[in-house]
Amino acid sequence: MNAVVVIVVIVVLAVIGLSLSARIVKQYEQGVLFRLGRVVGVREPGLRFIIPFVDMLRRVNLRIITMPIQSQGIITRDNVSVDVSAVAYYRVVDAVKSVVDIEDVAVAINQIAQTTLRKVVGQHTLDETLSETDRINVSIREFLDVQTAEWGVVVTLVELKDIQLPESMKRAMARQAEAEREKRAKIIAAEGESLAADALGAASDIMMAHPLALQLRNLQSLVEIGVDKNTTVVFPAPLMSTIGEVGAFLARETASSTAAPPTTPAPNPAGNGTPVNAARR
Repeated sequence: MNAVVVIVVIVVLAVIGLSLSARIVKQYEQGVLFRLGRVVGVREPGLRFIIPFVDMLRRVNLRIITMPIQSQGIITRDNVSVDVSAVAYYRVVDAVKSVVDIEDVAVAINQIAQTTLRKVVGQHTLDETLSETDRINVSIREFLDVQTAEWGVVVTLVELKDIQLPESMKRAMARQAEAEREKRAKIIAAEGESLAADALGAASDIMMAHPLALQLRNLQSLVEIGVDKNTTVVFPAPLMSTIGEVGAFLARETASSTAAPPTTPAPNPAGNGTPVNAARR
């Protein structure tokens, strides 16, 4: 009976000791083993055993971690206040450094990311912040890499997520965009007028060289007007040629009216048929 009790006690102690010493390291983790407070190595994924009450196994996640950077109130280089939020992606590449060199790597990266975001965005103007986000993202990632390399962490990507502008600035930008579009519209209209003027000038030169071309154009216009089934058609005559013809007609009439009429001899009152001038001589 005593032997059975001893065996049972031994089995129970063995089970308890096994449960205290067995550790499972997952595929995406690494285990940092501490023995009496000192790092003695890294344990790869799988079933691992430690010495109870002597060893401590600290598991470290090696997957890429998504960390949102909360919105920061930033004043740009041109003194515009904006609220910028971002998101960062990082992963641990050295499990020992991430455990030994820093207390909480996630909190540390979050804090350094906020200060870096304010620092980098504050060096750019508002237009650069809105249009050159790719360059700003690279700059933030490079600054973070310099700080986190000592912690065994690599920042893989940083992206600006949202940029909030003041309402007054939104209205100013809307007016600027409207003015820009009006300028482009006026430039396009002016270019169209210039091209039309060039085309009309070339057409007028052709019509001056070929007078019948103007008459054909007039007939074509009449055909186009007649398609609409109008009862009244007001069609301008060739103005310059009409003015020239009228001027020539008036010139001829003036010349004929100013010419002296021919003189005819007056009859003799005596009735002899001799002109009066001849009788006086």
